[in-house]
Amino acid sequence: MKTLYLYTTPGCHLCELAWDILAPLVSCLPLRMEEVDIAESDELIEQYGIRIPVLKFADDKAELGWPFDTAQASLFLQKYSDVN
Repeated sequence: MKTLYLYTTPGCHLCELAWDILAPLVSCLPLRMEEVDIAESDELIEQYGIRIPVLKFADDKAELGWPFDTAQASLFLQKYSDVN
């Protein structure tokens, strides 16, 4: 099972919107989704601080940053999850 990271931070309203988009999509796929709080790492803050929410698979360099809609998120998940 592949792991999908959602880079986020507490109180991020855009991250909550992203979660609302992703939850139904991820529930239909054999994926494990983990939220990663960027506030716990200076490196993550530097990399994602002004870009969150960001989706990234654990074993891939491809990312999907905000803003994204259901269609874009679905396409990203299909393309990079190796699930067809």
